[in-house]
This record gives sequence, structure tokens and C-alpha cells, in this order.
Amino acid sequence: MRKFKTESKKLLDLMINSIYTNREIFLRELISNASDAVDKLYFKSLTDKSIELSKDELAIQVSFDKDARTVTVSDSGIGMTKDELDRNLGTIAHSDSMAFKMENDEVQGDDVDIIGQFGVGFYSSFMVGKSVRVVSKAYGSDEAWAWESDGVEGYTIEPAERAEHGTDVIITLKDNTDEDSYDGYLSEYGLKDLVKRYSNYVRYPIRMEVTKSRELPKPEDAGDDYVPQFENYQELDTVNSMISIWKRRKSEVDQEEYNEFYKTDFHDFADPARTISVHAEGALSYDALLFVPSRAPFDLYSRDYQKGLALYSSNVLIMEKCEELLPDYYNFVHGVVDSQDLQLNISRETLQHNSQLRAIAKKIEKKITSDLEDMRDNDREGYEAFFENFGRGLKYGIYASYGSQKDTLADLLLYYSAKQDKLVTLAEYFEAMPEDQPAIYYAAGDSVERLNKMPIVKTVLGKGYDVLLCTQDVDEFCFTAMRDYGANEDGEGAKELKNVASGDLDFATEDEKKEAEEATKENEDLFKALKDALGNEVTKVAVSARLTDAPACVTTEGPVSLEMERVLSKGPEGPDGVKSQRVLELNAKHPVFDTLKAAHEAGDADKVRLYADLLYNQALLVEGMPIDDPVAFAQNVAKLM
Repeated sequence: MRKFKTESKKLLDLMINSIYTNREIFLRELISNASDAVDKLYFKSLTDKSIELSKDELAIQVSFDKDARTVTVSDSGIGMTKDELDRNLGTIAHSDSMAFKMENDEVQGDDVDIIGQFGVGFYSSFMVGKSVRVVSKAYGSDEAWAWESDGVEGYTIEPAERAEHGTDVIITLKDNTDEDSYDGYLSEYGLKDLVKRYSNYVRYPIRMEVTKSRELPKPEDAGDDYVPQFENYQELDTVNSMISIWKRRKSEVDQEEYNEFYKTDFHDFADPARTISVHAEGALSYDALLFVPSRAPFDLYSRDYQKGLALYSSNVLIMEKCEELLPDYYNFVHGVVDSQDLQLNISRETLQHNSQLRAIAKKIEKKITSDLEDMRDNDREGYEAFFENFGRGLKYGIYASYGSQKDTLADLLLYYSAKQDKLVTLAEYFEAMPEDQPAIYYAAGDSVERLNKMPIVKTVLGKGYDVLLCTQDVDEFCFTAMRDYGANEDGEGAKELKNVASGDLDFATEDEKKEAEEATKENEDLFKALKDALGNEVTKVAVSARLTDAPACVTTEGPVSLEMERVLSKGPEGPDGVKSQRVLELNAKHPVFDTLKAAHEAGDADKVRLYADLLYNQALLVEGMPIDDPVAFAQNVAKLM
């Protein structure tokens, strides 16, 4: 027996037990090695005219023997001599494929796609096998050799028989234990699933004996009640697709092919809303195929949802969900990224240099943004449907980044315009603003219909200004993070985003302000009585200079609005959490104010308390806020009647 070279036992133990985290990738590694062997022979046929070889002759075959508990991966590639077996398999971490790639890098072109880099993929077979036998015959040689090892101390190399050039890797699986079962690799379905998952786009056909069914001929003497009979049979079939659709130019693929790929690989029954094809060349070359779904998955906003794009290197799957390739606000995008330039770690399960991944991710983000902008401008109906499904995530992207992503995302947002009676972008709102409009106004609540009826919204519309009606819980948090919108290239000209329910909304003229001050001074005792009646429910009671036909409204002071309070009350702390600083504003020109004054002047403190409670609670209801004691409110209404 020959001993492994290098620090054999320790290093091989590291390879088998530490480097790989998922033992099923052994088949991916062996198929990748087989593909490299086939590629080397194909390259040799391109450079040596004496070799007559058709690409159709080159293939990989996967088989299993349940009784012998073996899995075999065979190829019709270049094969190995005795010395090459000793050098490539006897020396751990020696990559013949990497050496070949470096030697022929300038001449191999696109027709050859060498996958291997580290020379350790073969040893992943010992994760599932108690012994491995490799039978190989080099192209042009009359001799075949067998390398065999149990992965512990060393290996043997003996003469063997093989009819044609190529290599067979025969793994004798480990015995099952209470913790681990290896029987899944001894089934047609189990092996086909691994091929489909990890090696579906390897450029050469991967063939397996698969079970099929066919109808038997109908007997001549069969009666009218004959039931068709079927039989199962075995047939050698290609189980991988080989076609990397993401590497083909968009002009070469019709949309129906894209749709079918998307629905098959990403398990959706509906066609995608958008298809984005990217082919980048240069310092970092990669191909990407991205899809914007036409509907939101049921778990998109759940904790269990996992974002990410499928990451391939040379058509071999590295990660099913590479989260680093997508920002959270584009978590709905599905797709594939394939690059030969990625520096993978030794197990090919993760990346060595995240800078490469960040560079690709940045370009992909820009491409998605550009495509969504194109959709917004040229397919408005489709974009509005998209925004209905995924707009919440874009808004949350601004909020979660404390406004730093507003330059990327703000122009993708849509809000309902109270004035135009349709969805508009912030840019469209900004463009339609009167010159004297001091801010961008919005109202936050649970429905467009209710917001349209709010007295303060009617007041703003009466001034000739539009109001954006925000009905999602993230809206006001998003606008608070943005602060303003519309700055030019010099950073000037931006308008503040202002909630119409905030206490600092200033529409009053100087005369109206003077009237409000006089009314406040004249009725100072009344306001004190109302504040005492309401207690800690409000921070103060004041005359409103903004109301027209409503008797009262509730506004807020400080950073927390009524809508924010309503949203936050649904959190872990519940209704006892963050509270807004409420202000009860009264319309001094409304008949109700005269009734209040009369009750106060008559010294009827009970009636003043009754009116205070009624006005405050009805103002809360108009704002869409819950009242603390609905029963008491109903009793007070009945008492008044």
C-alpha cells in the first residue's frame, strides 16, 4: 500500500470531516471532476487534429447498485495514466484541473469550461463512502489502472480493465447507523434529485438508467371489458438540461422560454411580471437572469422568508439562496447569477472574497432599479400592480436605512393623490405643486375613503394643495425617515414632508392667527376647565386656526403622530407603549363652541365635562383612533339626547 503524500492522515481527515458541511454535495464534486475530464479531452481534440472527436461522444453516466451498495460516476473524458492517478489522487489538494486551466488560459476560449480549483472535491466521496475505487484509462493508452483507498492510511494502484478511455469512480457506501442513513443514494429518485439540484446545467449530458412506463399491446382476443396493461422498463436517459438559459442573449430567447424556466425553477404557477437579463464582461464577468414575480408569495413578509439569488460558478450550483446578492428591499426578486471569476473557498460552499460579491450585488441592484423605473414610466398599469404587491418593502427599505436609501427608492414609491384621485409618484406630486406651496402634505390612516373625509384634509385641499393619502403602517415611518423630497443637484429646493395632523401645520393668515389668540385669551378659563376635564388625555386645549366646518380635531405635538401611536400599539408593548402628545383644537366659529361657552358661563361644570368628553372622543373617531371607553361614550350621547 502506498501512503498518502503530505500530512496525509490529518489532512484527509480534515477534508472529509471539516471542510464540507453538506455531505450530499459529493455527487456535485464528482460530476464536476468528470466534466473537467471531458473538457480536457475536447480541448485536446481542438488542438490536435489527429484526434477525431465529436462533442456528442462526450458524456457522464451516474448509476447505482443497491445490492453492492455502490454509486458509480463514469465519464468518457481524457482519463488518467498510472502516474497521473498517483499524482492527482495520491497527493491531497493537488488540482490537475487548475494546472490545466492556468497552462491553457489564453487559448481555451468559451468552448472549454474547467470547474475544479483546489483538488479536494474528489475526497468528499469519503463523506459517504467507506471505500472508493477509481478505474481510469488515459486517451491513447492501452492500459487501464485502478486506484483504491478506504480514506484512512493510503491507497493501492493496480492494473485493471476498461474498454474505452475515461474514468469510473465507484463508491462503496458506508453502513447505515441510528444517526445516519445512506440509502437515499441508492435510489433513482435520490440521485436524479441531486443531479437536478446541483449539476443540472453542466454542459455535457449526464445519463442515468431511469424507469419508464409503456402500454402493452392489446391482445387479439381481448374483450370489450379489456383494461389497458402497462409495464415498467429501464432506459438510459439524459437527466440534466445542460442549457444555461441565463448565458444566452435576450435576443436569442423568447419570453415563453423565460416564463417556463421561471415557473419550473422557482415554483410559481404565474408568469413573471418582468424578466431582466444581464451579461457583464470586464474585470468581473458574470451572467445574471432575474425575475420580478407577478404576485407576492404568501410568506414574503414572514420571519421564515429567505431572500437570495441562486449562485452558480461555471454552471455548477454553489448556493441556492445567496442573500448577499440582494438588498432587503428587493427581496422579492428571484433569479440566477453565474460567474467564473468568483473566488470560492476550498469546499465551494462559500466565497473567499466578499468584495467580488459586493461588486456584483451593487450592479444587480442598479439593474433592478433601472428596470423598475422603466416599468413605472412605460407600463403604468403593470407597475401599479407590482407596487400593490411589493411597495411595502420599498418603503421599509427607506425607513430601515434611516433615509439613506431614499435617493434609490423614493422615485419608485406610489401614493394616492386626494386631489388627482389616482396613484402618483412623489415626482409627479412635486411637479404639480403650486409655487407657493411650502411643503409636501400627507395624511396617514387605514383607508383612502376615511382619510378623504377628514376635516383637516378638506382644509388643505381648500387651500389648493394636494394631500397624499397613506394607508400602510410603514408609510409615516418612511416619510419621517425621508424628511424631505425634491432637492436639486445642488441639494437645494427640497420640500419638507409634513403630516396634516401635526400641530405645527400653519395655514392661518395673520388676521386668523390674531382672532385665534384673542379667542384663546377671552376663553382662558373655559380651556382650563376643558383641560381639567380631560386630564392626561391631552397636553392642552387650544383654538384652531385651521378648521372650517368641524367643531374640533385632535392634533399632536412632537415626533409621534396619532397614526404612529396606532401602529405602535400593535407591537409587543401594546396600548401602554409609545404615546403621542395630543392637543384638542376647537373651532371658535362653530355653534358648538358657543354652547360650550354658555355652559361654562352658567357654571354647569358637569355639562362642560360631558361636552369635553364628547368632543374629544368624536374627534378621535374622525381620526380613526380607538376611544378608551365606548360604553361611557354611548351613555354620554344618550344623556345629551
